[in-house]
Amino acid sequence: MHMVPRITVEVPVLSVGSGTADYEKLGSYVRSLRKQHGLHMTLLHIGVLDDFSQDVSEWTKGITSPATAASRTSAWLQRLPVMGGFSGQAERLIVLGGGSVCGLEVDVPQSVRDFQVSLVQALHELLAELLVDNADDFILSSRALGFRYPRWTPHVAVGIPQSRRSGSWEIQPVTIDFGASRIRNRQLLPAIDAEEGIPSAD
Repeated sequence: MHMVPRITVEVPVLSVGSGTADYEKLGSYVRSLRKQHGLHMTLLHIGVLDDFSQDVSEWTKGITSPATAASRTSAWLQRLPVMGGFSGQAERLIVLGGGSVCGLEVDVPQSVRDFQVSLVQALHELLAELLVDNADDFILSSRALGFRYPRWTPHVAVGIPQSRRSGSWEIQPVTIDFGASRIRNRQLLPAIDAEEGIPSAD
């Protein structure tokens, strides 16, 4: 089944522990351990842009069209500030997504938590611009955004838990280095005119 790429604000994982062996040890806790290259931590999930735009249009009863929502969201995403790289530490694995995902819970600097909060605040500002009322209710109900928990848990998804029951497992502490924040699948967004802040005609 073909999955449409999702748009997120994320930070890429540059390294886990002192080498490949440290990461591969996690294979004793999870099934289908993901390749270390490509691991990331999601700061804000937008989802499929067309789905998000449709959610906005339905919520506003058509006052904001899907096309308007898509173009303004694209411009907003590309104006977001970039956070520099940082390091965190993981000491346990946790089960997420109703038991379908196993991830490293990461202790991150306060500045990272502050940045993530600023992204949520910026999302509220975007929704106001899109004429979405009751933004908190919209965020929790939007199928595209997929917010299920009011509190952000910094984590790096690494595989599938051995069983679907909830829980956590202590591991040997590892340091995780992250790169600067980026927009995942940014290349799929419409090009933006740098001066006007609107989608280009190309």
